[in-house]
Amino acid sequence: MTEYNPNPTRFTGTENPRHLRVIQALMTRPMPREQLDQVAGASNGPELVAELRRRGLEIECTRTKKKDRDLFDCWPGVYHFTQQDRRRVRQWLATRPTGGSHASK
Repeated sequence: MTEYNPNPTRFTGTENPRHLRVIQALMTRPMPREQLDQVAGASNGPELVAELRRRGLEIECTRTKKKDRDLFDCWPGVYHFTQQDRRRVRQWLATRPTGGSHASK
């Protein structure tokens, strides 16, 4: 389980490859859950978002009205970074060692 961030004004960072892929994708554009799952390489996008929120990001989810395959209305969520999230990620990236923990010495 991801540790709770007692200082939500700061992103504590991560070395989890799934988190890193989600962060990179959300820095580029908003994404629905299905695409987030595909980018992360796992079928647990909402839990990955929850973990990143516990680490200090807000990651908003906007519900958008769509039609499902049976033409019924549905309200899928689209995840996106807030401007504050973008600032927090950029600050974290500026202090992060180049290459992460997997870099060769």
